[in-house]
Amino acid sequence: MKNGYFGEFGGRFVPEILMPPLLELEEAIRDMLPGRDFQDRFQALLRNFVGRPTPLTRLANLSRELGFELWLKREDLAHTGAHKINNTVGQALLAKQMGKQCLLAETGAGQHGVATATAAALLGLDCLVYMGAKDVHRQQINVRRMELLGARVVPVEASTQTLKDAINQALRHWIKEQDTTHYCIGSVVGPHPFPGLVRDLQAVIGREARAQFQEQTGTLPDQVLACVGGGSNAMGIFHPFVDDQSVGLTGIEAAGRGTPGCYHSATVNQGSPGVLQGTKTYLLQTEDGQILPSHSVAPGLDYPGVGPEHVHLQQSGRVAFVQVNDRQAVEAFQCLCRKEGIIPALESSHALAHALSLKGSLSSETQVLVNLSGRGDKDLDIVSEYCSMEGN
Repeated sequence: MKNGYFGEFGGRFVPEILMPPLLELEEAIRDMLPGRDFQDRFQALLRNFVGRPTPLTRLANLSRELGFELWLKREDLAHTGAHKINNTVGQALLAKQMGKQCLLAETGAGQHGVATATAAALLGLDCLVYMGAKDVHRQQINVRRMELLGARVVPVEASTQTLKDAINQALRHWIKEQDTTHYCIGSVVGPHPFPGLVRDLQAVIGREARAQFQEQTGTLPDQVLACVGGGSNAMGIFHPFVDDQSVGLTGIEAAGRGTPGCYHSATVNQGSPGVLQGTKTYLLQTEDGQILPSHSVAPGLDYPGVGPEHVHLQQSGRVAFVQVNDRQAVEAFQCLCRKEGIIPALESSHALAHALSLKGSLSSETQVLVNLSGRGDKDLDIVSEYCSMEGN
């Protein structure tokens, strides 16, 4: 990254009134985050509160069935049930050292909202979460969890009532309350310095996975797979492997129903360059630049943009991006439950579905690692409704 850009993507495209808190955050990242006091407290929280390191699990049953070695990095076993807590604990600690009193967040699947509310409760901060009205309906369990943790959850009724609209409302609120509030962005999106900050806080996933894989197998994985919406779990596991050219990296995007002309969230595969919410990246948009609705059965992938570093890595040829549709993701969700006794998040199920599709194409020695970014308790109603509609 140079001057907030990953190649030609990234940057800071914001109104002038948002420059002061962004510059303040950039200064804190430079001066506070590397310091011994911050790092000692952060590492202690990751170890004693988040529960790191999370395990690396070989899927013995599926490995036999698929004909290659399939592994999971178990972010579902982190406190709150997803990778999001790594980032929110780090940002909350930084906000506390900056003298902020409130954490502001947006959320789609609800996991980032829960993780932000958790970190705020731990560190004695107020918490306000914006969430699309459609996602409030789809993720009632997580809404109740956030409120139990002391957060105020505000449904956003505008436009598509999903993550994009929640981010827009959060940015408007931050403009008014920037002196006392830190905007705890949940993914590798938004204006500089957020994409780099979130990546660096989530890179603990890849550092652990790299060391664990070498310890358990004596080598590195041949392929690393992760789902991509905004892209924080994928960037978290990809980043420590980027310089390992022997390791193939694949991001899996949501193809929606997978039918011609359907709404989807496959931004890298089907989007085009533009500016969204403060950063230059790839977007789902019309020819005249209007943002298109996005869709995924997984609420956390339902976003019409993507982190700018993902686009850079795809265009440089380092990361491949493929698409998985709703049906494939739900089938992978059910498969992992029944074959391995693990209930995955629907977001992670997209990455798992791609791994399952590799059956018969890889040698028995091939090692494939999937980042299981979260657990699927939150998705049980969605899966039941989907199966009922599809007659499964």
